[in-house]
Amino acid sequence: MKLSPKLELAGISLRDMGHADIREVEALERRLFPVDAWPLQMFIDELAQPGTRRYVVAEVGNEIVGYAGLMCIEPIADVQTIAVVPEYEGKGIGSAMLTELIDEARRRGAADVLLEVRADNPRAQQLYLRFGFQQIHVRPRYYRDGTDALIMRLQLGDATSPEGPTA
Repeated sequence: MKLSPKLELAGISLRDMGHADIREVEALERRLFPVDAWPLQMFIDELAQPGTRRYVVAEVGNEIVGYAGLMCIEPIADVQTIAVVPEYEGKGIGSAMLTELIDEARRRGAADVLLEVRADNPRAQQLYLRFGFQQIHVRPRYYRDGTDALIMRLQLGDATSPEGPTA
């Protein structure tokens, strides 16, 4: 997986998530999303479907600092999850993982990539907007704590480059 020189210099790597990673990722999930954390079995079930799923992890040394997943059933791809530990936010890890998921959606023939993002998470919303996602809908009270979900879509035929927008 191609990473920016900045990430490589920082010792950050990106690779496919494997079954050996599930417990560590699930622990991060509980830490990062205490109200809406996926149960362990959900990660097991997701990795058991490689024909329609792709999950990646970002590492520093042997420590997982981010993870992301995509479901693709043509013509739609859906970002299932994307997370970076707070200590590593702002270093380009989320962008690298999102780029990999968008590239995977293209490889699998998707026309659109959809995702849900919390209405109270402007940092994530800005990431998606930089990649060309547009808000298309709101799901009221989607999350367990009553927060709305913004539904966003990236049309791959009109999308920015896989590396994100040029600035």
